[in-house]
Amino acid sequence: MTTAQRGKRVPAVLVLEDGRSFRGTAYGAVGETFGEAVFSTGMTGYQETLTDPSYHRQVVVMTAPHVGNTGVNDEDSESRRIWVAGYVVRDPARVPSNWRSVRSLDEELTAQGVVGIQGIDTRALTRHLRERGAMRVGIFSGAAEALADEGLLLTKVRQAPEMAGADLAAEVATPEPYVVPAVGTKRFTVAALDLGIKGMTPHRMAERGIEVHVLPGTATLEQVYAAGPDGVFLSNGPGDPATADLTVVRGVLERRTPLFGICFGNQILGRALGFGTYKLKYGHRGINQPVRDRATGKVEITAHNHGFAVDAPLDRDSDTDFGRARVSHVCLNDDVVEGLECLDAPAFSVQYHPEAAAGPHDAAYLFDRFASLMEGQRA
Repeated sequence: MTTAQRGKRVPAVLVLEDGRSFRGTAYGAVGETFGEAVFSTGMTGYQETLTDPSYHRQVVVMTAPHVGNTGVNDEDSESRRIWVAGYVVRDPARVPSNWRSVRSLDEELTAQGVVGIQGIDTRALTRHLRERGAMRVGIFSGAAEALADEGLLLTKVRQAPEMAGADLAAEVATPEPYVVPAVGTKRFTVAALDLGIKGMTPHRMAERGIEVHVLPGTATLEQVYAAGPDGVFLSNGPGDPATADLTVVRGVLERRTPLFGICFGNQILGRALGFGTYKLKYGHRGINQPVRDRATGKVEITAHNHGFAVDAPLDRDSDTDFGRARVSHVCLNDDVVEGLECLDAPAFSVQYHPEAAAGPHDAAYLFDRFASLMEGQRA
């Protein structure tokens, strides 16, 4: 039974680790859940957000007040399940309306056991997270008497693991390799390390004649090259990049195989080049983030989902073990590094999601750049 069928009267409370709380009613499954409280500024694309493995162990606060208007369909999920640890909305749709909808968002959350809360002031919560930073949170729903002792609930929240230092990629990656065939004539073969890959990403490469061999994120260098790749792709994913093993990435750079990374893959490439990474105060999440390509001056509106960033200098090229490297893209909101480019090796990366699921298509050219890099290396 969904919360809509229960008349949306099941009490719920959201408790942040700094002690602030918000009371509302249950949305989705009833119970308790814990994670890192983050906010997403996207006004659409909630199904893609929920099924993005990069959101593993995070409680997502939607800044858009109305969520669930288009229901849920069977085509737009980006992975095999919902990955968010919890979901926070202000005013969910009572009745979804879309020709592709097959069930409501409330029904989907309930079916997958995702605990959520509705009817709270998400604007106030978002402002609090912007001022205080992303932090641990718990959502609790059920009998009112079980929610009365907020001190006890706060203790539970503070016992939950933090995101800094979390090694999560292996928890969301495919356990077995699989192949996404090229659409039309096959031009290249790419070995894609699944660190939390979204389904649309290999599809975008397949559209460009690339046969994509998706491998578990724990694949060895030998397993990567067993696919006979013309290029290697590093996917998005959850957790702290400081926990990642850099052996494969450094091996690919040493062999001068074309390399393209996004999001978590950008952070891993940065660390392999010798740069540090750090946790952002509240991260970048949404489908309306402005990024400037420093080579062309072009501004792209991009899709983001990350809480960590690469610490690389903006004012000069850097010498690394693999030649010179530079920052290729920056966020116009806060000058955070949004892309890296190797000048003496065929490798580049961006911090955002060019597959545009959901999101704008401004960055689709990056897949063409990857194809051109492989073409040039082959020549």
